[in-house]
Amino acid sequence: MKLGITKMHGCGNDYIYIDGFQYDIKSPGELSKKLSDRHFSVGGDGVIIIGPSDKADAFMHMYNADGSEGKMCGNGVRCTAKFVHDNFLPDKDVINIETLSGVKKIELKKENEVVTGGTVDMGKAEFDCAKIPALFEDGGVQKSLYIDDCEYKVIPVSMGNPHAVIFMDDDIDIDRFEIEKIGPKFEKNPAFPEGVNTEFVKVISPDTFKMRVWERGSGETLACGTGACAVGSAAVKMGIADEGKDLKVILPGGELIINYTPERVLLTGGAVTAFTGEVCI
Repeated sequence: MKLGITKMHGCGNDYIYIDGFQYDIKSPGELSKKLSDRHFSVGGDGVIIIGPSDKADAFMHMYNADGSEGKMCGNGVRCTAKFVHDNFLPDKDVINIETLSGVKKIELKKENEVVTGGTVDMGKAEFDCAKIPALFEDGGVQKSLYIDDCEYKVIPVSMGNPHAVIFMDDDIDIDRFEIEKIGPKFEKNPAFPEGVNTEFVKVISPDTFKMRVWERGSGETLACGTGACAVGSAAVKMGIADEGKDLKVILPGGELIINYTPERVLLTGGAVTAFTGEVCI
């Protein structure tokens, strides 16, 4: 069977997009594992299937590279909105996408009538450990987590999916930090029953942060939209950054802009179509 695909990315966080209105995918997790392989297939951080919704313009079904289903992806939902605009709703400037974390509104950014990105209302950042979920006692934003007898100060936060934000010491070179060794030990730590995405962050200034991320189900990626939102939210909670101001998060794949208030988090970034084609499955 030949399957039409569109390869898209937001800051290098790349997924293989499939028109779920046209194709009925029986085993999406297995398909994601197959197509995400960067050596023997298309390659990507996962697969996103865009299908019908009775609450929004479309539904975003997200699958990680290991085949597990994800609830939310900030970069993915911007690209999903671009896909829906380009293929189905070219006259709309605001696209609503249903996810497993609720309906997200995306205000599209255009240059010469071409969608180049958008701003997503990501909803509220959740710091209640019971709702993340994270198995820490109440009290204080930062929690102690021991990995290989080393204490890490983590800030658990949910952006519709669980995150652990770590502000690194000034003397650590984040570019050389061995994330591939420590990341999996956070991802599968018992303190996070559903696994966790872990952000390792360097504070550049009160409104600029450099971040690397280890995503559950995918490993290190070039960018993570929900992770950048978690970083911005945690920075305000810790008193590092100011509420309601634009914060720049620098990732290996590019830059994202975060704006946090207790009621909502806004995520702004690009959305790019790399290519379209067909694969045999």
